[in-house]
Amino acid sequence: MLGRYYPGQTCSAASALELIGERWSLLIFRDALFRGYTRFSDFERSLGIAPNILTKRLESFVADGLMTLDTPSGEAREYHLTAKGRGLKSVIIALNDWGERWLGSGPIDYIHRGCGGVIKQTVACEGCGTEVALDDIGVRVRTA
Repeated sequence: MLGRYYPGQTCSAASALELIGERWSLLIFRDALFRGYTRFSDFERSLGIAPNILTKRLESFVADGLMTLDTPSGEAREYHLTAKGRGLKSVIIALNDWGERWLGSGPIDYIHRGCGGVIKQTVACEGCGTEVALDDIGVRVRTA
């Protein structure tokens, strides 16, 4: 696992990758977000992940506040996404868009339940609301 502090880094991406950047992590979140999986056995069966690795990932997600662990009496453990974990939905969609563009078409589309249209991730300006092209994005360091 990477360290939690990155001297000289001014981008939150390094800290975010500490929480979700390991192999299997985003696939676990994909299954929780879009397939509704909550049980260990569902994740294990879907992904073919080794039980010890899945255990470590789920434990770290609970410790980092991305999931909660519920153990209803007499039932299997259930892992539920927190608001922080649900916030990864746009990351999964963006990663899928990137994969579709650069690695070829996969077997699934993320769709709008209202009309059935395919969901695509966009970047919009907070100030004017328009969609922004990559070449038009700059960086500004926030000051305290």
